[in-house]
Amino acid sequence: MHIIVVGCGRVGSELAMELSDEGHSVVVIDKNRDSLRRLTHFPGKTIIGSGFDRDVLFHAEAVRADALAAVTNGDNSNILCARIARDHYQIKNVVARIYDPNRAEIYMKLGIPTVATSSWTTGQVKRWLLPTDSSISWSDAAGTVHFVERIVPDALAGRPAGDFSLGDDVRLVGVVRGGVGRLDVEGLFAQEDDILEFMVTSEGLGRLSALLEGRSA
Repeated sequence: MHIIVVGCGRVGSELAMELSDEGHSVVVIDKNRDSLRRLTHFPGKTIIGSGFDRDVLFHAEAVRADALAAVTNGDNSNILCARIARDHYQIKNVVARIYDPNRAEIYMKLGIPTVATSSWTTGQVKRWLLPTDSSISWSDAAGTVHFVERIVPDALAGRPAGDFSLGDDVRLVGVVRGGVGRLDVEGLFAQEDDILEFMVTSEGLGRLSALLEGRSA
């Protein structure tokens, strides 16, 4: 995937290095030349400039980008970057880092995924950038039962929530929609950008991945 990271502080540099190590094509944008020095042995491209400058985004090859993370230290800049990426370049997977949790909830309802600074982790941002990420949020002490979150694939939007539970190995236990979580999933139909929360066994991890990827579960 081709991914743009706007902002090269601790957050952006860590994210860019991890994505690059996983084999993705990564471009990092930052206004400060010194900030880019955080990227040691970084094989990707770096650009000095603003993440909402059209010329900068052109050089970052935004027209072919699969994802963009706006993780500067300014809420307004991050939201502006995210909106331009989504609305002008039609970048499918976009996430903005937000310091004010009240604003974060508003932007989530407007369809702009956000991650509040207080709860930021690389894994949470990657969940939006890479919907097929197979990360596990929690496992029991024996490593046999896991809690995982997955974004609804476009192809499965509109399916009844019950279709995402697979016997005793995969159970849908919650849905996060518009930044608001709910446990009353019975009768719900999955919507684009919903986050599905599952409890799964080790055997169920493969079955869940197959279901979400459209393979036989």
